[in-house]
Amino acid sequence: MTALPQQPDHLQRSLSNRHLQLIAIGGAIGTGLFMGSGKTISLAGPSILLVYLIIGIMLFFVMRAMGELLLSNLEYKSFIDFSTDLLGPWAGFFCGWTYWFCWIVTAIADVIAIASYAQFWFPGLAPWIPALFCVLILLTLNLTAVKLFGEMEFWFALIKIVAIVALIVVGFGMIAWGFHSPSGHKASLANLWNDGGFFPKGLGGFFAGFQIAVFAFVGIELVGTTAAETADPERNLPKAINSIPARIILFYVLALVVIMTVTPWRLVEADKSPFVELFVLAGIPAAASLINFVVLTSAMSSSNSGIFSTSRMLYGLAQEGHAPSGFSRLSRAAVPSRGLLFSCGCLLVGATMVYVIPNLVTAFTLVTTLAAVLFMFVWSLILCAYIAYRRKRPQLHAASNYKMPGGVAMCVVCLIFFAFVIVLLTLQPDTLKALLASPVWFVLLGIGYFWKGRHGGKSAIGR
Repeated sequence: MTALPQQPDHLQRSLSNRHLQLIAIGGAIGTGLFMGSGKTISLAGPSILLVYLIIGIMLFFVMRAMGELLLSNLEYKSFIDFSTDLLGPWAGFFCGWTYWFCWIVTAIADVIAIASYAQFWFPGLAPWIPALFCVLILLTLNLTAVKLFGEMEFWFALIKIVAIVALIVVGFGMIAWGFHSPSGHKASLANLWNDGGFFPKGLGGFFAGFQIAVFAFVGIELVGTTAAETADPERNLPKAINSIPARIILFYVLALVVIMTVTPWRLVEADKSPFVELFVLAGIPAAASLINFVVLTSAMSSSNSGIFSTSRMLYGLAQEGHAPSGFSRLSRAAVPSRGLLFSCGCLLVGATMVYVIPNLVTAFTLVTTLAAVLFMFVWSLILCAYIAYRRKRPQLHAASNYKMPGGVAMCVVCLIFFAFVIVLLTLQPDTLKALLASPVWFVLLGIGYFWKGRHGGKSAIGR
């Protein structure tokens, strides 16, 4: 009788630099850019460019702090490990479970979006069919090998990049040719300041833009969950993080510049994708179908990221003693299969619950705001862990080849910024509801933590 292949006891480093770069890009380009940019433009006008730049700069420093921490000890598999090690077991518990919940919430929204995008081509199709089909495909491929996750994310991200680059090229071509829209407006860079100035809605409009724009960046930290499965992390992780500023300028700032120069900002409709509108103006009849395909793959990419990252969070939580030990077992393909199955089960249950909520628009606003609040909590914990690392492990910082610019002072600036965004969420009734609901999650976590007891001593990482 032939011996069964031995079950692996650790995650495999199967993600190449090519995979990691595109995972980082895919994480930085959310569906919110394609579908939500119309609403942000209508709220803030051209000043939305500054909003995306400011948020992007702050999150770049969060990623640099995360990068230095992950590379300071290659035993760290994700930010659960360094949060537990540097801040205590409570931080790993709260960080891991909150991040898991963030992605379940985000993936539920994406699966519902996939169902609605599929109805563009198949209007008679029951919405649960594409939702279930999507989850089953992503689950099957994620169960096979981590390399397949990397390949899927590579191609999903590539489609998004091609769409945005095409928009930028077409838009600048229209500006160069002095294109006139049917309404008589000429495509010109002057549209950025001619119609009410750069801050046409004043500071109120400028601040309102932050509420929606923050959600567009969720997932930027995804490279931090791939650390244990990245080949040559000392070389590839810094490359992925260092390219974030260039990606933000290209994919967010240039794309929005093109949209607002071709179409004056007042004419951008909040409930329509400005990407579709620009391609329609350019005379591309298949624009709606093309962008629907891009947004569909963007939502698939986000769901794929959610399924991957939630399973890795459960794996890390189980290793720290914060989740059932069964989640720490790997399949023969070296993937945390039990975590994948559990997360996909929660995703499908959540997706069916959303269908019974009468007002989906209200539900989505609450869900996305809640996710943004919880993601900011995770980003803040990363910064707090960095501050603790600088105090407790000065020798590791001194030896680091990838030091965070600005150090502790920049961490404090970022934490103040996140507090400022939380204050802004109180200004609108719908975002205030989600903000007031978020403490319920932390109360539940607190109960869970004290019920489970303090088991942080199980991990030997960094000790």
